[in-house]
Amino acid sequence: MVAAFRLGLIGAGRMGRTHLRALAGSPRVTVTAIAEMSGAAREAVASLGVPVYSSVAAMLDRGQLDGVLIVAPTTQHGVIIGEVAERGVPILCEKPCGLTAASARASASSAAAAGVPLQVAYWRRFVPGLRELRGRIAAGSLGAIHLVTCYQWDEAPPTADFRAHSGGIAVDMGVHEFDQLRWLTGREIEGAAAVSVPTPGGVADVDSAQVIISLSGGATGFVSLGRYYPAGDAVWAEAFGTEGSERCDVIDPAEGERAQLDALRRQAESFASFAEGGPCEGATADDAIAALSAAELVNAAITAGAPGGSSGVGAGLPASYRHRPGG
Repeated sequence: MVAAFRLGLIGAGRMGRTHLRALAGSPRVTVTAIAEMSGAAREAVASLGVPVYSSVAAMLDRGQLDGVLIVAPTTQHGVIIGEVAERGVPILCEKPCGLTAASARASASSAAAAGVPLQVAYWRRFVPGLRELRGRIAAGSLGAIHLVTCYQWDEAPPTADFRAHSGGIAVDMGVHEFDQLRWLTGREIEGAAAVSVPTPGGVADVDSAQVIISLSGGATGFVSLGRYYPAGDAVWAEAFGTEGSERCDVIDPAEGERAQLDALRRQAESFASFAEGGPCEGATADDAIAALSAAELVNAAITAGAPGGSSGVGAGLPASYRHRPGG
């Protein structure tokens, strides 16, 4: 029997506690330590019977960890990756691995210099239905792919304070879809055009964005992002080809977080194998860089589609913005 992989959790906020719920029944991965700076968040997990530390350094000093899962705020990803990499501990970092492609590159360099495995937590790659769809696309079962659509609509927007530091809808939400498009199709994102609905009240973000993406090889992607879906969080994708089409409902409001918890568990168990020398089945640092590069492309398109620099409903679709290496 394979010994349980001892995972240190960095960040016990909302998403950190979601990971804890996902891993509660895993026979492969066990959270054996938690690092959290917030006293309130530490209190929220105190009853779990897991040692809780007020700093990453204190948790790492304890030792006896096979890997760490970083679920701290995005603005802290780079610093924490550098700190953990110096200790030689394998890293699973929540998406997006920094707010910019440049920050993700820096984190990738830190991990590579230390010889530490770094995986980025794009959990959609571990959803069985999406894996089956990817396999059917790769096998040519749907024929030549013309269009892949990806939808992510949240029940309600996060707080204004969170949005002010999240990188906006393209980084906070869109990176999941951009990574999913690349992974499902095996193609690169080359251009994007977008229309959006602004957020009232002076928040530097938009409440929804509809994005048309040009993919290498001539296919098209469509990404729909929105912050108001009263029925509950919803995620789905569909591929259209010359020989057929196929839809995958990833998150159904009627089922709540079940699919996400299952995928998070599968992801952590796969990471354990990667940290122990196996192949990386999840997203790599290069994948994270590509998703953030696409988010920057889309943010530019959203800004360009806002007359006078302020987004407006019904703004015309801007010309395609093409990403070039190093640009």
